[in-house]
Amino acid sequence: MSLLAKENLSVYDFKFVDIDNNNIELTQFEGKPILLVNTASRCGFTSQYESLQNLFLNYRNTTLTIVATTSNSFKQEYSSTEEIKKICLVNYDVGFIVASPVSVTGDDAHPLYQWINEEYGKRPKWNFYKYLVSADRKTVTRFNSKTKPQSEKLRKAIETALATQ
Repeated sequence: MSLLAKENLSVYDFKFVDIDNNNIELTQFEGKPILLVNTASRCGFTSQYESLQNLFLNYRNTTLTIVATTSNSFKQEYSSTEEIKKICLVNYDVGFIVASPVSVTGDDAHPLYQWINEEYGKRPKWNFYKYLVSADRKTVTRFNSKTKPQSEKLRKAIETALATQ
């Protein structure tokens, strides 16, 4: 068992830097569901940003938080946050949190992705894997790249997560 698993951590114990270089501590969302999505700007699934934005708008009056963690782990993300901003803000006008690029696989994976893999065995296998973390800290549900943000399967899981907080 690794150190991350031994420490009884939750998703709320991690932090990111957003694309504007601000610290995003997930503790501020403690007790609320989080939809975590590893994204890339040059991927066949990049158009899911539009659906994620629609999901964000649909649930903006709830406690759901959406966090996109940009990543070049699959060699499809820009290295410059300025280029990423163009995709996210100009092309898709996203309003949810977008993190600066992090690794989501391997030894250099962001600690949150290491924790998800160690605790739940749910490593992202490609860009736009989605992780819905329940407010009770106990459930992390993974959805693959082909599961669209507007899918009934994901929306039902979100509704359940919101109802059980």
